[in-house]
Amino acid sequence: MKKRLLAIAAAAFLGLTGCTTMAPEYARPATPVPAQWPTIPANQGDTAEGSAQLVADLHWQDFFADPKLRQLIALGLENNRDLRVAALNIERSRAQYQIRRAALFPRLAGVVAGSGQGIPADLSSTGNATTIHQYSVGLGVSSYELDLFGRIRSLKDQALKQYFATEQVRRSVQISLIGELANNYLALAADRERLALAQKTLANQQEGYRLINSRVAAGVSSVIDLNRARTSVEAARVDIARYTNLVARDENTLAALLGTPVPVDLLPAALTDGFYAVNELSPRLTSAVLLRRPDILQAENLLKAANANIGAARAAFFPRITLVGSFGTGSNELAGLFQAGSRAWSFAPQITVPIFTGGSNQANLEVAKIDREIAVARYEQAIQQAFREVADALAQKGTIDAQLAAQQALTDATAESFRLSQARYDNGADSYLAVLDSQRTLYAAQQGMITTRQTRLNNLATLYKVLGGGWQEHPQ
Repeated sequence: MKKRLLAIAAAAFLGLTGCTTMAPEYARPATPVPAQWPTIPANQGDTAEGSAQLVADLHWQDFFADPKLRQLIALGLENNRDLRVAALNIERSRAQYQIRRAALFPRLAGVVAGSGQGIPADLSSTGNATTIHQYSVGLGVSSYELDLFGRIRSLKDQALKQYFATEQVRRSVQISLIGELANNYLALAADRERLALAQKTLANQQEGYRLINSRVAAGVSSVIDLNRARTSVEAARVDIARYTNLVARDENTLAALLGTPVPVDLLPAALTDGFYAVNELSPRLTSAVLLRRPDILQAENLLKAANANIGAARAAFFPRITLVGSFGTGSNELAGLFQAGSRAWSFAPQITVPIFTGGSNQANLEVAKIDREIAVARYEQAIQQAFREVADALAQKGTIDAQLAAQQALTDATAESFRLSQARYDNGADSYLAVLDSQRTLYAAQQGMITTRQTRLNNLATLYKVLGGGWQEHPQ
């Protein structure tokens, strides 16, 4: 009998280790986007064939150079709740995978049992009331399915791919968090610079108002000029209030992203050119770099999970073999449990053959196949969305330097125009209205310069994000 049990156990082990799945062979869908990015006129002269290091391989600590921003990103990665939830989802997905994987192995349980039964005299075979005791100790296997057709293995593979997809979700959340922190940091720096410009303009307007008030008292200027100067003063005060509000809101957004209050010493004062250690990301990289983005890897892993689920649905059409057994000792006395002749065992294999299921197995297979087609469409959609994001960022990159140069030229021209208008007014050759008009134009050009510089810095951060950089841990 021992030899028979060993043979059955060996057959079960071979069935476990030698089974294959009925899932279709996975093939990555063709990339539904061009191999190259759209040609940007401003970039046609760029002959670079690619960065020395792929963007996705750049650690965020190696990309961002601003020390305050780097400290804020580190705080965000430690305290942001979205990232924390994503990390916990990984742990949950890992546990689900372990549950699926555990079904591949028999579950052994040690059992110690005892029972007592009183039998009345009229039911006893001896005609006397009696008490029966039963004791047993053993090992048991309950409902172990031999995975001959790969149903359990397919479900395990599905859970594994879903676990991998969850890991990619965390990476995507980290990339998005770093990008949002960088862009919000730049927005705060720009708004604080705009606020400083508005405060400087107000001080100049108040000084101009004081001088014109003196000229009016001396009969040199009219009351109209004084009212026009007052209008400029009040307009500057409106801008100060508006930018003060924007700065406060930027700080609140930054604190929400960090998941903790923003240290005052980490607040930026203004936009600078030292935000990044890398100032150029080559637009000549092929679109194949998108396949390394975590969101696309997530979509592909979900596609693989759907592919594995087809194997489980196919295996449902075939018989299931379930083993139930136990081996141990039994006696009517505790002292006799381990004596000679107390050995007890049971073995009850069961084969379940699907004959009529009302079409549910076929329907489940159709659902699995449709789920795979949906996963293919979502995978292709993720690639197309990523391609558009990179193409948009490259399009802006191809024109932003020209826009910045033009904005600088405009600012210089309006500054000279204001200087000449002020000189003509001081010499009595022009009205104060011309001075105000040139002053407003200069102020708008200066604000536009801040916006253009912010856009250029945002573009580089966005390009780094959409090309898949920022999720790696920095090597210690």
